[in-house]
Amino acid sequence: MKPVSQLIGRPAIFGEVLWDIFPDGTSVMGGAPFNVAWNLQGFGLKPLFISRIGEDALGERIYNIMDEWNMDLTGLQSDKTYPSGQVHIQLDSKGIPKYDILSQQAYDFIGEEALNLLQEDTFSLIYHGSLIERSHESSSTLNVLFQQTHLPGFVDINLREPWWDPSTIEKDLQRARWVKLNDEELFTILKSSKVPSSNIKSLANQLASLYHLELLFVTLGAEGAILVTGQETIRINPVPPKQLIDTVGAGDAFTSVVLLGLTNGWPVNRLLERAISFASSVCEIQGATTQDSTFYSSYIDQWNKDDAK
Repeated sequence: MKPVSQLIGRPAIFGEVLWDIFPDGTSVMGGAPFNVAWNLQGFGLKPLFISRIGEDALGERIYNIMDEWNMDLTGLQSDKTYPSGQVHIQLDSKGIPKYDILSQQAYDFIGEEALNLLQEDTFSLIYHGSLIERSHESSSTLNVLFQQTHLPGFVDINLREPWWDPSTIEKDLQRARWVKLNDEELFTILKSSKVPSSNIKSLANQLASLYHLELLFVTLGAEGAILVTGQETIRINPVPPKQLIDTVGAGDAFTSVVLLGLTNGWPVNRLLERAISFASSVCEIQGATTQDSTFYSSYIDQWNKDDAK
């Protein structure tokens, strides 16, 4: 199959970094944009992560852990007023997470000084989720970055109640080149009731056509994912995880490999297969990320071997 156009430059990842607090008191750094940036660093892409943390103990831990992972810290702003982000997570009997996302967190106040960083290097795209636009300050900064840099956008739709509104999602879809969302979010955006799975492809094509998207990714949980390219619609089923721990960060893992594939110009079917495979592996660990570098290098080594065939 035809590869996507290879991108030039580093990805800029804009949005929240926070602590996922689990029922047993375990805390894991998270936030969809942070998870994506972390994974991309593990894959060797050296992203610029743009966010904001509080001048508190949690913020210091974020800074130090990112530093240990050799991430670029120049996009990490510091806030004297608002705390570093937290989300309280409850898991149901199937390991599916429910999120209590606290308000008025430091990442809600990302400042426009981030623009200077994007003008100092070559960047390929701006990735962001929809949650970061719940606040006027961070949403305004994101608008400035797009307006001033003219970089293409990858938007990860996350409809977390009560932190979204239709007008913001409409704006995101209109300016995005690439979009990722799940099946429930697809139904919600198109104001459709749940329909048989055989019709999901039709809905995905409808959304991609409506907003002239280059690529649209629809994740289906345990059922895999759909990719709409404009020329074709591909559906791939996943390989179940060997041992399910939780599904936290699975969608972010999927997106990370999508961005890696866009950067490297992989054929779209290979990109989708690898994104699903990596997302399944993340379900075998607690939380969304790991500091085990071999978790990433093993995939890179295998993918490089496959590409050389």
